[in-house]
Amino acid sequence: MPTEDTQELLLPRSRMANERLHALIPGGAHTYAKGDDQYPENLAPVISHGRGAHVWDVDGNRYIEYGSGLRSVSLGHAHPRVLEAVRRELDRGSNFVRPSIVEVEAAERFLATVPTAEMVKFAKNGSDATTAAVRLARAATGRPRVAICADHPFFSVDDWFIGTTPMSAGIPAATNELTVAFPYGDLAATEELLSRYQDEIACLILEPATQSEPPPGYLAGLRELADRHGCVLIFDEMITGFRWSEAGAQGMYGVVPDLSTFGKALGNGFAVSALAGRRELMEWGGLRHSGDRVFLLSTTHGAETHSLAAAMAVQTTYVEEGITARLHALGERLAAGVRDAAAGMGVGDHIVVRGRASNLVFATLDENGQPSQEYRTLFLRRLLAGGVLAPSFVVSSALSDADIDRTVDVVAQACAVYRKALDAADPTPWLAGRPVKPVFRRLV
Repeated sequence: MPTEDTQELLLPRSRMANERLHALIPGGAHTYAKGDDQYPENLAPVISHGRGAHVWDVDGNRYIEYGSGLRSVSLGHAHPRVLEAVRRELDRGSNFVRPSIVEVEAAERFLATVPTAEMVKFAKNGSDATTAAVRLARAATGRPRVAICADHPFFSVDDWFIGTTPMSAGIPAATNELTVAFPYGDLAATEELLSRYQDEIACLILEPATQSEPPPGYLAGLRELADRHGCVLIFDEMITGFRWSEAGAQGMYGVVPDLSTFGKALGNGFAVSALAGRRELMEWGGLRHSGDRVFLLSTTHGAETHSLAAAMAVQTTYVEEGITARLHALGERLAAGVRDAAAGMGVGDHIVVRGRASNLVFATLDENGQPSQEYRTLFLRRLLAGGVLAPSFVVSSALSDADIDRTVDVVAQACAVYRKALDAADPTPWLAGRPVKPVFRRLV
């Protein structure tokens, strides 16, 4: 495990690997959220391998890992049931000139798990699925505008969304003008938006739930608004899928969207995503209708047999082993421990755990109660020093009670340093470098 003293936590091989990454890969990672700018300076471990809830860096340090694969590895790394399913398919070939029988089996399994949908099409990443949903909504309604929930951080790498972020370089203004925003939880503001752009908005797209529960009647109210204004309701279930319930937030709250998108936990780290929804809409991308054809999803690797086998194994494991309930139980234990540790060190108002138990994040607040990247840096440094890799507190089912207890101990040690920085009203002496940075920012 890394040493307790952050100043002695040296990652020479990781630093060299990060330099190689930046020399060859723009941003030094294939997802901006994994960039070394998200970690304290010179403390961005490069991973060698993982098993269960633990990962090892190239320097030989072991960490208890949270937020595994940006929430995609919810069963833990190298899960045996998933690997067994994948290995069975690898020996049989992975991609053919015609659909494999695995495609229909995976579709049947998915629609049995998410019975609110009638058809499904698989892809490799969440952005392809959400963009396909938007294209389908525009085709079905004949309308150009997309309404996104302003309070949700990410929907797609494609222009219709990225143009709304500070990283909008390279996206035409005319594209940006076609995307409008509505606030989460505010039906009146959403209705005003729909009325202002009467007959122009093709869809409302949002995460059905985030760090707090939907206000009573909110999702049902959105369903009614979408119906009344003739637009398509899209639930982005990339995070809520499986973590809220096996059928996602729509299965938990009983509100059925027209279209929904799934990914992340669906493959336990293997590349698979899904667009699902009402047959009437999904068939616009098919061959059994008489209207204009919609180029919905057409991906060479979208139906790789081993990824679909992984998805089927994940769904079976969730149902048979009660994984969603376990995620919630582990998250509740962790949240309670972290809150007690923070309160015990006098920083309970500054290190704040938020979110559903299966999807916990934390906020780091300064002496004035304002969000602080400097204090986040301090906190992350101390966690890393104690062998905890935690850009969030999102749990996997592979965590043990001992892992949770160890994490809470490390958090308590971090909180003691946090208290010293608050008393000094200056975290700088504990940063040992530049602060971590937000993902979405205009300048490097």
